[in-house]
Amino acid sequence: MATWKKGQITDDNGVVREAQFPVIISASRSTDIPAFYVDWFFTRLQKGYSAWTNPFNGVKSYVSYEDVRFIVFWSKNPRPLLKYLHILDEHNIKCYIQYTLNDYEREGLEKVPFLEYRIETFKMLSERLGKDAMIWRFDPLLLTDKISIDDLLGKIQNIGDQLKEYTKKLVFSFADIESYKKVKNNLIHNGIHYREWENGQMETFAEKLSNMNIERGWNFQLATCGEKIDIYKYGIGHNRCIDGDLITRLAWEDKQLMDFMKVKIEDVPSPDLFARQELPEGAIPLPHNHYFISNHKKDSGQRHFCECMASKDIGEYNTCVHLCEYCYANTSKNTATQNYKCHKINPYADTITGKYVTGTGE
Repeated sequence: MATWKKGQITDDNGVVREAQFPVIISASRSTDIPAFYVDWFFTRLQKGYSAWTNPFNGVKSYVSYEDVRFIVFWSKNPRPLLKYLHILDEHNIKCYIQYTLNDYEREGLEKVPFLEYRIETFKMLSERLGKDAMIWRFDPLLLTDKISIDDLLGKIQNIGDQLKEYTKKLVFSFADIESYKKVKNNLIHNGIHYREWENGQMETFAEKLSNMNIERGWNFQLATCGEKIDIYKYGIGHNRCIDGDLITRLAWEDKQLMDFMKVKIEDVPSPDLFARQELPEGAIPLPHNHYFISNHKKDSGQRHFCECMASKDIGEYNTCVHLCEYCYANTSKNTATQNYKCHKINPYADTITGKYVTGTGE
């Protein structure tokens, strides 16, 4: 679980509030902040805090940005981030982007910009942040009466050919519909005739994707997100979406962040008589003759098969207006749309919805 400090902030009305002071922010698993709430987020970052409503008990709590050193963004349309990245530079805050770039245009399963625009956005952000900071997600992999395994592989091939110089990693997940009530209800309500993945189908997909990755010269690191199935034999691992090792590789010069994560940056040993530089087992190289040993620790508060380290998510469910037919974050399209309308009325409030929420908690 999280180990950051707790303290006090003064809210927009001059009231002193108890708050969390996280070091690593997730923005956000619950909604698409870059696409719809980027102005809100960077306004709140400048103000120094935002408020968050617990989805289980409705209690409002406060999150200070005073100690934030790293942000993981999640988005299907992160282009609006481009005009704000200089603010992160000014605050010496590093980031990477979990960019969900699917192709369900023909099937109309997502209300997102057209595919070419999203691929162009990916390239623009990769050129700005570097390919290590851009994670391509094709997520979820959805089987329906109109989408087969070969259809999915064809969609991935088209995108992969265009992104091979702009990312190093492809993350995917198999739609697990029966386990997620919201997803199942949304698909049924929207008339999508889905099919559950069987283990044999997952194996077939994994083998074909692995072969494609080699044959087409992508050489992406392939990983699944939150999946039980073990497909290491195809060169596919389990992902860490909030990844301590990647954070270290991108921000190793930030001593405050490294101290928080308990990562020690070491100098590469001088060569021996045979010009060999021996690194310890498990060492991960860094620029300028440095390395570190992984100290990634799984967040025990996440799902069993989730490998993420601890972070504070600042988004809220029922606020994403991509209105994907398979959505896990919205109870209904109407609820999300109404909450977004509330946000537009009060776009810089401390809560993402702009609503006044009674009660406080941590």
